[in-house]
Amino acid sequence: MTTSPTTIDWWKSAVVYQVYPRSFADSNADGIGDVRGIIDHLDHLVTLGVDALWISPWYPSPMADGGYDVSDYCDINPDFGTLADADALVARAHELGLRVIIDLVPNHSSQEHPWFKKALAAAPSSPERNRYIFRDGRGKNGELPPNNWPSVFGSGAWERIIEPDGTPGQWYLHFFDVSQPDWNWENSDVIEEFDRVLRFWFDRGVDGFRIDVANAMVKESGLPDLPEGGEEFGELVGDSPMWDQPGLAAIQRRWRAIADEYADTPEGPRMFVAEAYLPHDRLVRYLESDRLHTSFNFEFLISAWKASSLRTTITESLAAHESVGASATWVLGNHDNFRPVSRYGKEISGLDFSDPSAPHARFHGTPTDVALGRRRARAAVMLELALPGSAYIYQGEELGLPEVEDLPEETLQDPTWKRSGHTDRGRDGCRVPMPWSGSDAPYGWSTNTKTWLPMPSSWAEWTVESEHNDSSSFLALYRTLLAERHINPALGAGTMSWNESSDEVLDFSREPGFRCIVNFGTKDVTVDAELVIASSTPLETRGGRVSVGRDQAVWLRT
Repeated sequence: MTTSPTTIDWWKSAVVYQVYPRSFADSNADGIGDVRGIIDHLDHLVTLGVDALWISPWYPSPMADGGYDVSDYCDINPDFGTLADADALVARAHELGLRVIIDLVPNHSSQEHPWFKKALAAAPSSPERNRYIFRDGRGKNGELPPNNWPSVFGSGAWERIIEPDGTPGQWYLHFFDVSQPDWNWENSDVIEEFDRVLRFWFDRGVDGFRIDVANAMVKESGLPDLPEGGEEFGELVGDSPMWDQPGLAAIQRRWRAIADEYADTPEGPRMFVAEAYLPHDRLVRYLESDRLHTSFNFEFLISAWKASSLRTTITESLAAHESVGASATWVLGNHDNFRPVSRYGKEISGLDFSDPSAPHARFHGTPTDVALGRRRARAAVMLELALPGSAYIYQGEELGLPEVEDLPEETLQDPTWKRSGHTDRGRDGCRVPMPWSGSDAPYGWSTNTKTWLPMPSSWAEWTVESEHNDSSSFLALYRTLLAERHINPALGAGTMSWNESSDEVLDFSREPGFRCIVNFGTKDVTVDAELVIASSTPLETRGGRVSVGRDQAVWLRT
């Protein structure tokens, strides 16, 4: 892959497809997706019309948290393949004009990482232990955790170890599962090791990294307790000592300098996209010119399906990004969130950013109107792909796959399920394998009918094969929209302006000559039929005019 001036800042307009490797395609019939399965289906991404793929962690891992418990950052999980397979994937993707982004997991490792094993075998205050966050406990005999911090996955964030001499000893910090000890980012060994990891993959041609929990890593000095009540919601506390610490800036600038070293290579400049659940004004600090390139816009993802809520988060996001000269990055779903088709079919579909007093959404266990959710999800992707900036698509969204809400309890593997005392079903419902072809499970995903998560018996109509020649399918809509993005100079990076409309309609224009309308209300919006580029569902036509009804979206040329 070579670069030109038009591709130097490719991430500002790119549409990126997220691959969850365990669930994308199984090439060797072991019931687990793999790298060769991804290579075998790269043509699907080309036909779809995306610009890049992001591959969730493919590293060696005990898989206690879906691969986000890494035991070796410079190799491939044997279940997924080999380094040679990874090299072949990058080479083939580049031949097809696709860029490749992979996950970086810098907040924590697996407890199976060699450095953590050495830490457990070493003495307190040793150099080996100092690579992680070990502390003496509180209480008479150190029997209480060092502070009151919670784990994101439930329960406390500290685990006490048994020392080499067999006695109860120090505690180690784990923001997530007990099997994921947090790195100590005040330690030079850790800093230099991640420099090495970045260069290892950049040297192999990888185009960028998605940074897992990019607002973690650095903890407030002294590890103070959270304020009273903060133990229940951790990262939502405004000034939490656990998240969004000033020391992150130095790490981000260091990584940006490494990425910039590759600007003159054949693959061109490398990039970072941050995963950070933060308000817009705090998020965009990460996107200052010498820090990271992009960050997911999660307020857009978790917004309720309501015009005022979405208008609020879009307006605030664009203003915040403009303040630092960065491009916004829109996302509707990923491997951690309820699929849009099901989320938008709930009575409460997300947070209402226009009304902070509105109730929060509860997705698990509440009724889903799938037909309503599918209609809204089609309109939502038209909104997403019309906004200024880049966009991410999670595998299966292009097929309109719903959340699998009825997975048998004995099949659930997300650590949230166990650590919540079997009250939170976790994220497995959006990680069920992709259906490719055929009328029965596993739908061409594998020749092994025993898949790592069971596939529903009702997915035959939502396979790639089934939707391929169906002009009314989700797949056809995505292909149409992505093809238009490639030829329409108004789309991708740039600006937009709101048009005058009712409170229940989002109506905006982009230059040159593009308009997007999304109707959330009961009153139709009428436009000239000859101006229509695409619509989320068929429009009613009368006398040369078309009516955009409730939960419909339309792209127009002006």
